[in-house]
Amino acid sequence: MATAVKQQLNQLISLSHSSGSHKDVTEKYKAILESIIKTAGSELVPSLQAFIETLVSEGVSLVISRQILTDFTAQLARMPDAVAKEISHYILEKIQARVISFEEQVAAIRQHLASIYEREESWREAANVLVGIPLETGQKQYSPDYKLETYLKIARLFLEDEDANQADAYINRASMLQAESKNEELQILYKACYARVLNFRRKFIEAAQRYNELSFKSIVSEEERMTALKNALICTVLASAGQQRSRMLATLFKDERCQQLPAYSILEKMYLDRIIRSTDLVDFSALLQPHQKAITPDGSTILNRAVTEHNLLSASKLYNNISFEELGSLLEIPPAKAEKIASQMITEGRMNGYVDQIDSTVHFEARETLPTWDRQIQSLCFQVNNIIEKISTAEPEWFAKAMETFSD
Repeated sequence: MATAVKQQLNQLISLSHSSGSHKDVTEKYKAILESIIKTAGSELVPSLQAFIETLVSEGVSLVISRQILTDFTAQLARMPDAVAKEISHYILEKIQARVISFEEQVAAIRQHLASIYEREESWREAANVLVGIPLETGQKQYSPDYKLETYLKIARLFLEDEDANQADAYINRASMLQAESKNEELQILYKACYARVLNFRRKFIEAAQRYNELSFKSIVSEEERMTALKNALICTVLASAGQQRSRMLATLFKDERCQQLPAYSILEKMYLDRIIRSTDLVDFSALLQPHQKAITPDGSTILNRAVTEHNLLSASKLYNNISFEELGSLLEIPPAKAEKIASQMITEGRMNGYVDQIDSTVHFEARETLPTWDRQIQSLCFQVNNIIEKISTAEPEWFAKAMETFSD
């Protein structure tokens, strides 16, 4: 059948060079394409290849070949994925030398081919196909929204392949277009993708802040908002101990929605500066993504390192000083490792104190009881206020009378 297709197409080329109008010739090309798709059967791929080979040759008018290739691209969705994938690669190969003449069609073919690879979970192949679209270097002027959406899709695909470096590169390109877009859905996609990039790059506090911001977006479904909130909580727990994390812990602890999350018990212990034991982390560990289970240079997991730093800060509020041996026992790690972590936190300004290596002791700065007391009072007031709001919502008439009585 492929030979018959070539003969038909050669006749059309001759007709277009003689007396045939572009409109008539275009309709005949469309008819041949439709016939191939309907009747080719097992000869579908070679017949389509013969059609494409002739169509993109220099013997066919560029006006006609562009129009027919646009229609052909629309037909790809009707074909089985295996056929569409093979034909798409064949087209891209055949028009490589004339790609500037078919930029719009090439972009559409690459988008469809990437969708096929995505369905197959071939994330890197899908991303590389989209990278081939000349968004910045081609002659066609793409809209900011199209470029932003494509860059975000490439970044997301690289994230699925766990390549944070490539994802970061394309999220940076997207960030330069983000301000130009008024599309709210794309803005949400950008924030979500950026949060994931920060998460993969272990910038957990920055990721938590952006996940928390997403959890309040009304355009996002309730389920996705809760997922974003859960991710914010997990990233906060995994972050290095310090003032930034303390502020994020306070923000999340005061958010009533967090009480519905399975990791709330860890959040509560961290916020209240309680010591967290390894047995407390079993359920929480099951919530972590693969990249969050990575091993740090000192041989600990990210979670164990974060919890050790938290426990060390909690110990600094309980003790004036403590020996390396006792500190290691408290933190459930070797004394030398406890000393090293304490030294690092003090050096980085994340904990106040000093290390006495002669006496093998860590000295903490004198505990300030007033700030702790103030924080506890603040937390109590916050909880009382929540109770009052719930009462006013459930029993508005009774509450109004009670307030009148109280004011009198």
